[in-house]
Amino acid sequence: MQPPAVQQTATEILDPAAQYMRRRRTALWVTISLLSLSMVVLAVGLTSATQTDNVPVAGYYPGITLSFGAFLGIVGIHLLENRRPMLIAAIVFISIGVITSFFCAIVDGVIAAEFIDKRPLVEDRCDFYASGSGYAYDSYYTEVTCRSFNGACKLKVKSNTCYCCYLYNCESPDYHAHYYEFTGVGSCWDVIHLYRLLWANVVLNVSGVFLGIITAALLGAYKDMNPIPLMSPSPSPLPHILYNPTQHYAGFCPSGQALPAYPNYPIPMQHYSNYQAPSTPQPVPEGGPASTSCPSEEGQSQPPSQPPTQPPSQGGSQEPGGYMLTPNAPILYGSSYGPFEKPPPYAC
Repeated sequence: MQPPAVQQTATEILDPAAQYMRRRRTALWVTISLLSLSMVVLAVGLTSATQTDNVPVAGYYPGITLSFGAFLGIVGIHLLENRRPMLIAAIVFISIGVITSFFCAIVDGVIAAEFIDKRPLVEDRCDFYASGSGYAYDSYYTEVTCRSFNGACKLKVKSNTCYCCYLYNCESPDYHAHYYEFTGVGSCWDVIHLYRLLWANVVLNVSGVFLGIITAALLGAYKDMNPIPLMSPSPSPLPHILYNPTQHYAGFCPSGQALPAYPNYPIPMQHYSNYQAPSTPQPVPEGGPASTSCPSEEGQSQPPSQPPTQPPSQGGSQEPGGYMLTPNAPILYGSSYGPFEKPPPYAC
């Protein structure tokens, strides 16, 4: 029972229509996954960028390019005419997004690992300054006293700032290895939340790098496939139409008008050549020829050899010109056209 299953599987793989549908479905689901991931990257990046005013965050830039490239990919998969240019544009934007994700993951990882120290924040060794009474937000500065191992120093802070005197170096106030203050926060717990969001950005951007590479590869393979075996079936044979002159000229002749009936008068055939039909031989009387026609001319007009005339069928009629008409023969009418004139195709 196994060989038929293997043969059926091989047949399905070699079927171009099934292969096209499988590639299309795979490319569509992977592109939708990349779009969802890029939207998450964009949302997390914007959230982390708005946590503080002085800590730069670059995690949302890849979300813009990746989401736009994934959107173009989804549109290009559903197109038939301009599918290839749209997929090429999607691959370009996805490639730019992959490169941006790689560098932004490095930047956010370095900021979270080297420039933010969460130990004093977790241990609650940092202070938060809201604002002075009667002053608007971000318009009041004050000086606070920070104590270090060598002594005390003054630190000027702004409203809604979380500052850590543990991280501030009084001896060299211009150089600091870590961020010692975070402006524009609601509390010091917002800085911890920012720290977690930065690492989330790193993980999401790294995932976007790999998923973007896979999506670009699948879209590149899909754009070269031909959808003709799937979309356009074999053309049906043309219908066999029989030519009917009656139906062809039915629009030119009135349907209700009947042609008048003509009597069956015998009309001799018109001969346009020098050949004349031989007349019925008549007996010559004893007194001499009955006609004054020249016998030499009659002998010259007759052909040298003439096949024997078939006996007339029973019920036939003899015409004056020597032709026999059967009862089923069509009615002959005189023609008013010359030898080189063409009659009209129809007549009413």
